[in-house]
Amino acid sequence: MARSPKTAAAAAHSLGKPLKRSFFARSVLEVAPDLIGATLLVDGVGGIIVEVEAYHHTEPAAHSFNGPTPRNLVMFGPAGFSYVYRSYGIHWCVNFVCEKAGSASAVLIRALEPTHGIPAMRRRRGLHDERSLCSGPGKLCEALGITIAHSGLPLDTPPIALHARVGKPEIVTGLRIGITKAVDLPWRYGLKDSKFLSKRF
Repeated sequence: MARSPKTAAAAAHSLGKPLKRSFFARSVLEVAPDLIGATLLVDGVGGIIVEVEAYHHTEPAAHSFNGPTPRNLVMFGPAGFSYVYRSYGIHWCVNFVCEKAGSASAVLIRALEPTHGIPAMRRRRGLHDERSLCSGPGKLCEALGITIAHSGLPLDTPPIALHARVGKPEIVTGLRIGITKAVDLPWRYGLKDSKFLSKRF
C-alpha cells in the first residue's frame, strides 16, 4: 500500500533532538550555520532549514541597529524567541532571536526543504511544486501559517518546534539578499547543492 506524500516525506526525514532556548544564547554567527539542517515545525508543518541570514545589532542592516521600537522589542532578548515582521507591507518573515538579552541579534529563516504537512503547504501557497513552497522567507511563512501572532513566542514550546540536525551538512556562505546596507558581510548560510534555496550561492 502506497504511503501518502506527507507520510513518505516525513518518514524519509528523521528528527534530531529538540532544540532548547539555550541553543540560541550565543553568537548569532555561530547559531546561523548551526541551524542549517535543523527542522522547523509550526503546528506540525515544516521542513529542513536550508538557508538563513545572520543579523547583528552593530551593523545597519539589522532592524535593531537604531535601538528598540515597539516592532523590534523582542529582538532585545532574551534569546530563543521568534521575531516576525512584515516585509514591504506584504510578506511575513520569521527570525530567531540570539545572544544575551540586550544584544538584539537574530537569524532570518530564508528557506526550507518541505518534509512535514506538505498538503497543508500546498493549500496555503496555492501551488504544487515542492521546490517553490518554502524557497524564500515570505513563502515559508505563508506555507507554515506564520503571522505576526507568532512573534514573541518561545522556540521550544508549541506551536513551534525545532529539532537539531542529524549529521553534519556541507554549508556554503555568501552575501545577504535584498539589503542596501552592510552588503559586504558574508552572513548568508545555505545547504550546499540544495534545490530548495531562495537563490543560488
